[in-house]
This record gives sequence, structure tokens and C-alpha cells, in this order.
Amino acid sequence: MPIDVSPFIVKEGHSVNLKKWPTRVRPFYRSEHDYEAMLAAHVRTLAEHQSRLYADDRYSLLIVLQAMDAAGKDGVIKHVMSGINPQGCQVVSFKHPSAEDLDHDFLWRVVRQLPERGNIGIFNRSHYEEVLIVRVHPDIARAQRVPDFDQKTVWKERFRSIVDFERHLHRNGTRVVKFFLHVSKEEQRKRFLARLDDPEKNWKFSVGDIEERARWNDYMHAYEDCLSHTSTRDAPWYVVPADDKANARLIVSQAIVDLMTSLDLRYPKVEKARLKELRRIRKQLKDGN
Repeated sequence: MPIDVSPFIVKEGHSVNLKKWPTRVRPFYRSEHDYEAMLAAHVRTLAEHQSRLYADDRYSLLIVLQAMDAAGKDGVIKHVMSGINPQGCQVVSFKHPSAEDLDHDFLWRVVRQLPERGNIGIFNRSHYEEVLIVRVHPDIARAQRVPDFDQKTVWKERFRSIVDFERHLHRNGTRVVKFFLHVSKEEQRKRFLARLDDPEKNWKFSVGDIEERARWNDYMHAYEDCLSHTSTRDAPWYVVPADDKANARLIVSQAIVDLMTSLDLRYPKVEKARLKELRRIRKQLKDGN
């Protein structure tokens, strides 16, 4: 039975208080085996939809993943998108902006990475970093050399730019779906400890992770403002309870399945003349010619 993911959608115009949004909900699976079966079914459906998406060639899909460190973004990509054909999918991880990036507007570098029609693009972090980490670290904002930069008004201006940008994408066939993996501070602490205790995961940890953790409240405020101002009917945010990784993957995969199903993707209809030609070619090959 499909999962009802509507409770996790931020409705357009809704003011978000993350303390009221759960980081853990009752599991949608009964056992590990049940989870694996449910996820496998979602993966198969996504693969089928991707094939039609490519053949239909009307739409593209942009999946945005945002979260605090250790919330499970990499795991979502690895497990949910495991059945996707790599030829029709691109994952982009946005790091610190380059000198070239800083010489352009804040949306420039993401525009260059948008998925082509018929393809799926996944942003592991995204243009939303410009109203999150840049907001929490004003020194980064100053390095962008934006004229008349005003800390009091710039965020609402950027929210407006992002909403206009995503509406433009929607009008031109790119469907945008955004996921905030909502992990608790306590769960993050446990996952950091697990990384430190596992030699194979030590590489994932940096001192900067602890420095960012110290700014937790600042990030929560930035996320609340961002989610409140940029979740729209055409490009919604999902606040996904992420303390249970398996449950989070099921919610994300169901939301993507629901979106792709709504597009009514189909294989192109072959015209009669073309069918006649294909029959002729088939006969020729069957006759050994």
C-alpha cells in the first residue's frame, strides 16, 4: 500500500516551526525484510518511470536534498536511486563556490548543472546554501561582493529570486521536488560518534562538523525561514523525519514515485507509416537478409 507523504509537505505560505515537525515517526515498515521489499518496489517503479521520462522527452526532474551533517543525504541517493540508469541521471554536490562562481549571481552555478529534458538531476546541497550557510556565516556573504548587501533584507530578496527561478523551471518542463532531512541534534551526535568509532568512516568526519554543530540554533532558524518562504505548490518542500534512515528513504522514494506518476509519462506513439516500415524491416531480417 502506498505511503501517504502529504503530512510531510510544507504548504505554500505556511510558517514553519521545526520544533513542531517530528524527526521520527512510526515506521512504515514492519521489519527489515519488509523495508527492503518496499524500497525495492519503489526502486523498480522509479526505473520504469525514468525509462518513460527519457522516451517522452517533455519533462526533466530536479531533486534537491538539504540537511544538517550526518542526516543521511548520501544514503538516500545511494539506496533510493539504486535502480536508475546512470545515463539519464546526474548527481551534483555543491561545495564552496569557486572564484568563477563568485563572479556571477548566486544562481549561476546551479543553472549550469540543471538536468536536460528527459533526465533526472539530483542536487546534494544546492542553491539553498545561499540562504542557509551564507546566512549563518556572514563572512561568506561579504566575500560574494554583492553591491548594497543588506543583511536585513537580502534573504527575502533571495527567497523571491529562488521562487521565481523554480517557477520558471516548472513552466519550461522541469519538475522540482525538495527534501529537508530533519534529523535531531541527539541523533546527529550518535552518528558523529559512530563515524569516529568506525575506521572506515573516519574520513567522513572533520573538525568543521563540530563547529557547524555549535551553530545548530542558527541553522534551524535559517531553515525555518527558508522552508516558510520557498515551499510552493509547484516546487514543494518535504520535511522528512530522518532519525530513522530506512523510514526517511521510504518517504523520499514514495514522494518521487508520486510526482513521476502524476506526469502521465508515456512512450511516443509510432505513426502508421513508421509501423509499416518497421514491419518491412522485421520481415527482411527474419528472412535472413
